[in-house]
Amino acid sequence: MNHLFSLEDKVVLITGGTGLFGKPMSLALAEAGAQVIIASRNMEACTRYAKELKGLGFKAAALPLDLKEESSITDCVAAILNTYKKIDILVNNAVSREGFKNLADLQKEEWENAQAVNATGLMLLTKAVLAHMCSRRRGNIINIGSIQGAVGPNFPVYGTTGMTSPVNYTYDKWALVGFTKWIANYYGKFNIRCNCLSPGGYGPGVNETYGETAFTTNYKQLTPLGRFANDNDIKGPIVFLASEASAYITGHNLLVDGGWTSW
Repeated sequence: MNHLFSLEDKVVLITGGTGLFGKPMSLALAEAGAQVIIASRNMEACTRYAKELKGLGFKAAALPLDLKEESSITDCVAAILNTYKKIDILVNNAVSREGFKNLADLQKEEWENAQAVNATGLMLLTKAVLAHMCSRRRGNIINIGSIQGAVGPNFPVYGTTGMTSPVNYTYDKWALVGFTKWIANYYGKFNIRCNCLSPGGYGPGVNETYGETAFTTNYKQLTPLGRFANDNDIKGPIVFLASEASAYITGHNLLVDGGWTSW
């Protein structure tokens, strides 16, 4: 079993690896033995976290990546291949939250700027990495989705807090599940897997941003396990999908939501 879950000798590129879910996922992948490359526009944060992981005895590095710029995507992939000669696993985790609003308040420019990262940038990075994976006839892609890509938004859960579930987030996350299945079905012949990991509400992020509100109370009451996710809740699933323990799983959307979508 240790061998099945081991990521020794694997090279992992994770985008947005210093974000709310990005940090525990990067740590989990490194703990499982992978060489983790943390990439985002915030090179300072990536470098700082890679240094922290290396200080713990893990293999980590940082690279700049702006998903709005095709040249940045090309340079990032080329740098990894030049140094490590391969990319075994791609974790598409980065997300732009620009224009996270209700439809009536959303401007065309905000929508397009978000899509430049969440749709076009993700597609271009996946395409670039797939070209390499196809040449090796092996690879693994994990897209980080959301419960908002499995069910419609429950607006009453927000009560009178003024919070909302933004229209483009639902659009992006549903599309990501479809994209996952397309990649899985088309590239399976190259021995390439693609799955989606869709978490529910994340406790540390919610508490830090909102504190205790009607939303947090309602959310926990509507979740069978009665709580938000914590760091450890995302670590096991990402290692499972990245490792040989899930070798016969592809095209799947793994919901990590405490039962939110099971009602």
